[in-house]
Amino acid sequence: MKTLVFIKKELLETVRSGKILILGMVFVFFGIINPAIAKLTPWMMELMADQLAEAGMIVNQVMIDANTSWEQFFKNIPMALILYAIISSSIFTKEYQSGTLVLMLTKGLRRCQVVIAKAIVLLLGWTIGYFVCFGITYGYNAYFWDNSVMTNLDKSIFSWWLFGVFVVTLIVFFSTLSRSNMGVLLGTITVIALSYILNLIPQFSPYIPTSLMSVTDQSVIKAVIFTVTLSVILFVSSILLMNKKAM
Repeated sequence: MKTLVFIKKELLETVRSGKILILGMVFVFFGIINPAIAKLTPWMMELMADQLAEAGMIVNQVMIDANTSWEQFFKNIPMALILYAIISSSIFTKEYQSGTLVLMLTKGLRRCQVVIAKAIVLLLGWTIGYFVCFGITYGYNAYFWDNSVMTNLDKSIFSWWLFGVFVVTLIVFFSTLSRSNMGVLLGTITVIALSYILNLIPQFSPYIPTSLMSVTDQSVIKAVIFTVTLSVILFVSSILLMNKKAM
């Protein structure tokens, strides 16, 4: 019951702080810009045709379909995720700095409930924002073109959502280690950078979370299993670390 009350408190705080408005604008913007760029590409190429011709480049007729828009979606969603991580990195640290977390703990709220509630709020924010962005792009693509030309769309959409969940668990984990936004972001970036490096090694690449960002016709089941397992480990570790953290 206390967990639900704390979740409600966190959601209200997100609304009052204006974060929900900012995040909504971010995801809606990227949802609209994907088909917009695709739709405007032939026009932009036509404007640049003379300049390209002078440079010795001949521009043929540009063929645009839903694939072009979805390519933009998967190019832009990393930026949306980065902005989400930056905006959300203070979800724990602001409590440390203001001392409100200590006050809530003295009123009987358990530390594990704090971690669970904040993780749920972060996960809800990412999930809703991500699928709002997806829904807008999907709707425009269906109106202008035909989404059926895009292969592995469902697999790609799920894989990117899961990678975002992994980033959320990293934010939660490093929020139990660091008292500053910069510490949380640096920890998250370091793990993702390490994942990128390991993804270059053939023996590791089938399992690494960052492989979810480039879905091909090959199965991603190994990466999905490893990412889910690692996310659970990070979440459980976050609870254990919070229980031992000095306030």
